[in-house]
Amino acid sequence: MRNLCLYFQVHQPFRFRRYRFFDIGNEHYYYDDYTNESILRKVADKCYLPANALMLNLIKRYPGKFRLAFSISGVAIDQFELYAPEVLESFRQLADTGSVEFLAETNAHSLVSLKDRNEFKEQVQLHVDKIKKYFRQSPKVFRNTELIYSDEIGAQVAEMGYEAMLTEGAKHILGWKSPNYLYCNAINPKLKILLKNFKLSDDIAFRFSDQGWSEYPLTVEKFVAWLNQIDKKEEIVNLFMDYETFGEHQWEGTGIFRFLEALPGEVLKHSDFVFVTPSEVAANLQPVAAVQVAYPISWADEERDLTAWLGNELQQEAFNKLYEQAWKLEQVKDPVLLKDWNYLQVSDHFYYMCTKFFSDGAVHSYFNPYQSPYDAFINYMNILSDFVIRLNALVPQTGIDKEKANLAHILEEKEKQIEKYKAEIERLSELINTSPGKFEEESDRIMNNGGAKKVRTRKAGASSGSGKKKAIEKKGEATGKKSRGK
Repeated sequence: MRNLCLYFQVHQPFRFRRYRFFDIGNEHYYYDDYTNESILRKVADKCYLPANALMLNLIKRYPGKFRLAFSISGVAIDQFELYAPEVLESFRQLADTGSVEFLAETNAHSLVSLKDRNEFKEQVQLHVDKIKKYFRQSPKVFRNTELIYSDEIGAQVAEMGYEAMLTEGAKHILGWKSPNYLYCNAINPKLKILLKNFKLSDDIAFRFSDQGWSEYPLTVEKFVAWLNQIDKKEEIVNLFMDYETFGEHQWEGTGIFRFLEALPGEVLKHSDFVFVTPSEVAANLQPVAAVQVAYPISWADEERDLTAWLGNELQQEAFNKLYEQAWKLEQVKDPVLLKDWNYLQVSDHFYYMCTKFFSDGAVHSYFNPYQSPYDAFINYMNILSDFVIRLNALVPQTGIDKEKANLAHILEEKEKQIEKYKAEIERLSELINTSPGKFEEESDRIMNNGGAKKVRTRKAGASSGSGKKKAIEKKGEATGKKSRGK
């Protein structure tokens, strides 16, 4: 028997509101709540809820035989909690079947693995804690943001204790070799590497509804026939794709749900493939060789590299400026600031700044809230500037930072006083309009309290002056006595 591994990515970013230059230092809330909720609800209704219901039915229909895996970003889980708790519950139901594996990834769906080892470990642990909390699983397999992988990143993941990792079966790293085997990390062979079969995966994820495609329409019979044509020596086919393929990227009207519903039965009946999870692959198969990846790869665009996020100067400047702050966050306990730090790292913000509007332009415009990459950059940098001001106020490093922090504290106290006085003025104004008599009493009370203070002050001053006069007189008498004594 050969193995068929189904894996789906689930992710939605927190999108930022329009944040202008004059908001810097004045407004610290960065999120477009309406857009975030409306998009999340739309995708939940079109994809997550119907797809999860279908997956649950398939697991029940083929008990123990239909198995699959998800990685759900921590940012997506946060949005499910806020806007669609029923989606989170539907994933819990899948977890309870024992046929679904949940993988570890970076909590913020970030590019941190390229920049900061300590922050990378912290983010992964934060995500693992959420997986344990909601799905009662301890992930054994790691899936980095957008399948980003290199020999060095894989070695770090191995050090963190993971058995296997997923990445792209890119042509430029495989050469003549097939992605349909299990491989291992070139630095630490203990880490097993599952490679995406990008042709078969993309046939479903991108070409399914393309009427200009030579293989349109794609049926389950045709797809399983392709599986059967694969050399019998090749042990595993990894089908990795966005979960939004079902109902969002490929609308229900394309027949994508009917395809998904019919696929397990056709595979089990008319092929020698069985469904397995990534951890089962790692446990049951042995690597045939090490895969050499000197420079990071991903599953994005035709190049399968990092240019979707870091391919131009705008992206690089924003990315570097963001992670210049990382070491300061080690000293921060403020949960609001830490939450903002988490959401600032989401890889989508850099994706919106991409200028690759050629063969992959349609992909980069999908759900992009900005008119241009420059707009995305300006908005992000305005927010980052405000975040840095807040961060420096808590963790001042230079004399200027400390002075700014002190001034900010003084201004904050003054604003509190002003608000207090405004509230008192409003209260007295209300008394004038509603109860003139009470207003007179209140005025007298205030005046009397003020007058009493002045009287006490004068008395204290007189007493103080009198005391000083007596002391001087006594000193003079004493001085005279000494003089006379001489």
